[in-house]
Amino acid sequence: MNLLQVDELTIRYAASKEPAVDRLSFSIEAGDSLGVVGESGAGKTQTALALMGLLPAHAEVSGSIRFAGTELAGAPPGLLRQIRGTRIAMVFQDPQAALNPYLTIGDQLRQIPQAHRLCGKAEAKERALAMLNTVGLADQHRIYHAYPHQLSGGMRQRALIGAALIGEPDLIVADEPTTSLDVTVQAQILRLLRELRDASNTAMLLITHDLGVIAGNCERVLVMDRGRMIECGMTRAIYRSPTSPRTATLLAAALRIKSKPLIAPLPPDRATVLQVSGMSVSFDKYGEEQRMNAVLPVSLSLREGETLAIVGESGSGKTTLARAILGLLPPDSGTVTLAGKRLSPTLPERTRAERRQLQMVFQDPQSSLNPAMRVFDIVSEPLLVHEPGKEKAALRAAVHDMLQRVGLSRAFIDRFPHELSGGQAQRVAISRALIVQPRVLVCDEAVAALDGSVRQEILDVLRAEQQNTGLSLLFISHDLAVVRQISHRVLVMYLGRVFELGDNETFFRRPRHPYSKALLNAVPLPDPDSTFADQPLRGEVASLLSPPKGCPFHPRCDLSIARCQDAVPEIENIGGTRVACHRAAELDLSY
Repeated sequence: MNLLQVDELTIRYAASKEPAVDRLSFSIEAGDSLGVVGESGAGKTQTALALMGLLPAHAEVSGSIRFAGTELAGAPPGLLRQIRGTRIAMVFQDPQAALNPYLTIGDQLRQIPQAHRLCGKAEAKERALAMLNTVGLADQHRIYHAYPHQLSGGMRQRALIGAALIGEPDLIVADEPTTSLDVTVQAQILRLLRELRDASNTAMLLITHDLGVIAGNCERVLVMDRGRMIECGMTRAIYRSPTSPRTATLLAAALRIKSKPLIAPLPPDRATVLQVSGMSVSFDKYGEEQRMNAVLPVSLSLREGETLAIVGESGSGKTTLARAILGLLPPDSGTVTLAGKRLSPTLPERTRAERRQLQMVFQDPQSSLNPAMRVFDIVSEPLLVHEPGKEKAALRAAVHDMLQRVGLSRAFIDRFPHELSGGQAQRVAISRALIVQPRVLVCDEAVAALDGSVRQEILDVLRAEQQNTGLSLLFISHDLAVVRQISHRVLVMYLGRVFELGDNETFFRRPRHPYSKALLNAVPLPDPDSTFADQPLRGEVASLLSPPKGCPFHPRCDLSIARCQDAVPEIENIGGTRVACHRAAELDLSY
């Protein structure tokens, strides 16, 4: 008998004409792993919430959800509470939102077996400590007494997985559990889930838009589109020969680090448009007379029409560096030169014309767009600031033209941000930045939260704009498959330092720094026959307040030597790549 049997599941909301989930049927056996893939709005998360009995009260649900022979659709709250946590557990996408900020990690884990009367308080604490160790949090006593905000993103996600597993469930529902994580932490979390499933024969329903994650972690895959199942079967068979054109489109949109870049080579005669020299940034630690060095002296240049990608794990200083370049943060040292003119260090000191030349697109468009403003007002606002005398007809024409350039019709001008999809909202954010015709656009994880085909469309927009106008891009990302497609050069940062800087082809063919190789090794490949992250990068990024002596990466590096523990490596040019590694000249890290 199947552990989970879903038949003709339909979910409707009165405000929508189309069902969120339409007659969906599938099954999961004990120990099975089913991946659910599809773009935003496909109904993936709605399905997961229905399994857990967590849909809002105004949702209309029909069909059958049978778990171990028990009907869950329409089940009373008491029955659902008994099953949640002990028989079915859920790992949510954002651990920061899922964990209670007012309770320690230990209290949150301890309460689960106690609430289900699996054991007493003393044993519950022992179970919680043991589970923290099981999910790879070695300093479990400290973690037990820590609050969520005191942990890194990867540590919070491990704790959340521990909370899901502590009741020894038969089925784990994981909804985009690694989307917001760095590629190295993602590899660690996925390997942890595989190991825990193998040890306990736990079944898993893994929801994601990353086909590489599905390929390496699920025996079967279910493809959804607009609430319906369009294909379901063995992962290898579907990846090799999809029967649905929609599935084929999703697979074609999956980026690969070994594929050729989609950008044209940059002509060597392009002028330098942005020059950053010796930029450093530090912050005060509240309540202490201690400075946290977020960015140590960094120098870089950007030519006209060039894309320089900045990669590295959370805490490496990517966003801080970008904000300092834009003048949004005061630097401790360093200069920014734009088209030969040295800029003032902070934004208020820069002229309006200078501010116009540097624009930014943020990671979450819904947070960066004013929810009370319509699309027309959002996109036209920068022109009202920089060209206050522009006539109304010319203003409207400029907005219409800009929206058309990013693939949005005039029908969108009167919509509010909440009426847009993620991809549409990001196009509006790009329109707002580009309408003033900047020389440099900073994209901070601008496609991180987007589905494959939508992400590809946004990248196409940026490439087209770059080709037509000579726009230069600083592209911050933790997705190296995206970086492979969009960048001319790659800059790798770790704990505020530059570890490697080289051209795209050389970086992806022969990285020079062990950290760069670890980042590349952690990228999941959309191929069920390939293996990835069998040896994921161990450990967590060290604290900026107490970085390791010597090379800051040496505690996590399998190739470190005694010198790495004592001396910070200087940046040197090796084979056309600038790299900060004592062993760079002798190591061959080629693919």
